[in-house]
Amino acid sequence: MPLKRFFIVRSLVFAACAAAVFSTPVHADALQDIGKLLKQGQQAQALEQVDKYLSSKPKDAQGRFLKGVILTEMNKLPDAAAVFTKLTEDYPELPEPYNNLAVIYAQQKQYEKAKQALEMAIRTHPSYATAHENLGDIYARLATQAYDKALQLDSSNSSAQIKLATIKELMSVNTRPSAVHAAGKPAVVADTKPVEAKPAEAPAEPAKPVEAKPAGLKPDVKVAAAAPAPAPVAAPVAAPAKPAEAATGDGVAEVTKALDSWLAAWSKKDVKAYLAHYAKDFKTPGGEPRATWESERAQRIDKPGSIQVGYENLRVSVDGDTATAHFRQHYKSGALKTGSNKVVVLVRRDGRWLIQQERIGN
Repeated sequence: MPLKRFFIVRSLVFAACAAAVFSTPVHADALQDIGKLLKQGQQAQALEQVDKYLSSKPKDAQGRFLKGVILTEMNKLPDAAAVFTKLTEDYPELPEPYNNLAVIYAQQKQYEKAKQALEMAIRTHPSYATAHENLGDIYARLATQAYDKALQLDSSNSSAQIKLATIKELMSVNTRPSAVHAAGKPAVVADTKPVEAKPAEAPAEPAKPVEAKPAGLKPDVKVAAAAPAPAPVAAPVAAPAKPAEAATGDGVAEVTKALDSWLAAWSKKDVKAYLAHYAKDFKTPGGEPRATWESERAQRIDKPGSIQVGYENLRVSVDGDTATAHFRQHYKSGALKTGSNKVVVLVRRDGRWLIQQERIGN
């Protein structure tokens, strides 16, 4: 049950931070550029740029907050914790640094400290929904520890077994993908909307203690219109095509299927299958050599932990052997959650739709 956080993708809208200390477009552009580096997996470059930014603006709350997020992403948790702790001292009225401190404490299994940090976040901002949700997750984790201890002392305690299994099931439900897309009317442009999906559940084993997954909190670096990250679970079901639109509809369905397969490989961390969805003439985002880009993507995908990648609001236009897909992409791992508008250009090669270009934007 990962504690949730929002990741900078296209714009920096840090709840209270934005209102309190951030107003100039120049600063916004600089931090957005740094956020893009981080989104692309270039943590070292992002850290270098944010340090450069802070060298001339050492008191800037958003820049410091972003540095804490970068350090968290780089798994430099003590350094990240130091950044967020100093922010709580300098800006005690802001709940977000407390929340992100709780994320770090939870990753280190320091649940009591995480609970205290979340309680401070709520004290500064009683209507802060993220902190309330995270606090519930921490309580669930503390409860599993207590029931585990009870079962260690008395393995025949059926009441503790049932309660522990119930909490495990609750935590499992909270981490499942909540939506998949369904294709709309197959025309030159196809729209998709998320629908609820319920994956099969593994049966519980009440006869022995069940170890629940560590709680993961929801760090807060708010982005515009951040949403839960769906993982592609089922292939879209297209409405019957009109006879005059049959060829176009088939093209849209094929492109949609290719996108589903691409995101499924990404979610499964199947690097070989993921890279196979890119055309030989794929234009790398930063203009770097293809081999360098593939190596960076492989390292990014192979990082420990699960990944869920999905989309919504898909629009596909097909023109011969070229197609353009616009959608809202959602990415979720144990440490971060992102949401961004995406444009993917695909080309048909040997009967397959392959990605030729991929960019953030509308």
